[in-house]
Amino acid sequence: MKTFRFLTVITVGALLISACGVGGGESGAAAGKTLTWASTGGQFQEDEKKALQEPFTAKTGTTFTNVSPAEQAQVRTMVTSGKTIWDLANMSWIYAGAYCGELFEKLDDPALDRSKFPAGTTGDCFVPTYRYANIFSYNADMYPGEKPTRIEDFFDLKRFPGKRVVYDYPKAGLLEAALVADGVPPEQVYPIDVDRAFKKIDTIKSSLVFAPSYGAIQQMMVDKQASMVLTVTARTIVSAQSGANLVAVWDFNTTDIGALVIPKGTPNKQLAQQMLAFVTEPEQGIAYAKLTGTAPARPDVDLNSVGYTEQQKQFNAFLPDRGTTVEQDKQWWIENTDALVKRWTSWKVG
Repeated sequence: MKTFRFLTVITVGALLISACGVGGGESGAAAGKTLTWASTGGQFQEDEKKALQEPFTAKTGTTFTNVSPAEQAQVRTMVTSGKTIWDLANMSWIYAGAYCGELFEKLDDPALDRSKFPAGTTGDCFVPTYRYANIFSYNADMYPGEKPTRIEDFFDLKRFPGKRVVYDYPKAGLLEAALVADGVPPEQVYPIDVDRAFKKIDTIKSSLVFAPSYGAIQQMMVDKQASMVLTVTARTIVSAQSGANLVAVWDFNTTDIGALVIPKGTPNKQLAQQMLAFVTEPEQGIAYAKLTGTAPARPDVDLNSVGYTEQQKQFNAFLPDRGTTVEQDKQWWIENTDALVKRWTSWKVG
């Protein structure tokens, strides 16, 4: 098991929230119960409330207390102190995979049938709640002539000059893109040849902008501080909605999942699992996808039934004829993230 480093320790005492109740419902969820839901805040948490929480409340009587942000350090502090107050948390599946059974509950509700989800998207402590892609797109205003059409163009400063903005984290799709641009067949990207990937990225390092947040990426693209971007589906859509004239390049992109995980020690594990099962049902998956432009977790949902806007469709990697996509290898990232973050940090300043 890899040991992840946490730089921030946050006191749980300030986060203590009373959430109690009794009673029962036909679904097995207790009427009057409250689940504490930790997430990212902002519009995305508002979308979770509307598409996921409110329908569950209507069905079961369960209410929700929402907090943000959902930090891994807070989970560790809660669990080690024996005072787990979060029931569900929207955070990276990497942590749930690395600390499954230690900081996060194993999922054992039969309703969370892993055969419902795409291969390679589940673990003992997580299932996908939605799917997204790390999308390569460019600002059309900055390339009035020749247009980028393949992943190699992201790494071609001669034909396509300009800054490239990426999220400041190695799992944001850049390493896989570098390998494919360097000639590695997409189906052979994993296990990642880290040395080869960094060597390729070195060729554009002087033109890379490392964004500290997704909000910063959005602002940079709207302000034309960069001509190309590699970022997640929802943030690409929001950037376009905010005025960035983005065009997606459907050659090669990686795909990944969003996950709700259950911190170890919650007294509401069974109810939280019922909520997870509810979230992944087609109706809720469609409602959330329609708000965010992401894709439902389950492949049996017809994407034509979502009702995407035309702008959302422009940045949806799961629609037909969108080039090659590769699901980010969950086990590889669980085992290698810690070492990669250290290397990434030292490489940026090297």
